[in-house]
Amino acid sequence: MSGHHAVLDRAAFEQALRAKGQYYHIHHPYHRAMYAGECTREQIQGWVANRYYYQVNIPRKDAAIMANCPDADVRRLWLQRVLDHDGDGREPGGIEAWLSLAEAVGLGREEVIDQRHVLPGVRFAVDAYYNFARRASWQEAACSSLTELFAPEIHQSRLDSWPQHYPWIDDSGYRYFRKRLGEARRDVEHGLTITLDHFNTPALQTRALEILQFKLDILWTILDALTMAYVHHTPPFHTVTDARVWHRGLNV
Repeated sequence: MSGHHAVLDRAAFEQALRAKGQYYHIHHPYHRAMYAGECTREQIQGWVANRYYYQVNIPRKDAAIMANCPDADVRRLWLQRVLDHDGDGREPGGIEAWLSLAEAVGLGREEVIDQRHVLPGVRFAVDAYYNFARRASWQEAACSSLTELFAPEIHQSRLDSWPQHYPWIDDSGYRYFRKRLGEARRDVEHGLTITLDHFNTPALQTRALEILQFKLDILWTILDALTMAYVHHTPPFHTVTDARVWHRGLNV
């Protein structure tokens, strides 16, 4: 994009954003293995337990965007994202649905909620995303959410392949993916409008593409950490605290 000296029209800019889908984590070997039926039970459980840390930080990220946004109309629309994940007091939200997935793959709620399985690399990547959203302008933070452009495909791939490949997963666990199919499409429409409206100069459009790539890198890095732990069995497997066990073994 740095070679472009003229502003892209809305259609061309949107196409440039959508072209970033080639870097989406649906193409990561860990995810390809998941929807090809090649993952072990431990690898599925590890993904679910670690992804929970991302899930619980999504509403915190969205609340940070609202806190930085002076536009009441935008805040009202963006608030729905928080309710989607936290629930609205009547219906449970996405975080509860994710805990149902955890139970469906054989994990206990407590071991997921207390984050004992969260890898240091996953925690670092998710925290980087949250801190970016908290410190960036609300338009830049909204732009970082545009990986939702590619989310329906990844949710559908799980719904299409997992029941066939992993019959030991209870069907109740798929509620999160079904729920997000519609929500992600709705969220894309709002986030994309904000991005197309605000990033309207060559420099800003370049910046938007850099921000989207940053978010794509976050999601890819999460799967890199899972690969090290659950494919290559390279420590630290879980938290830094747990890692003291193998540090002692190495006489560090």
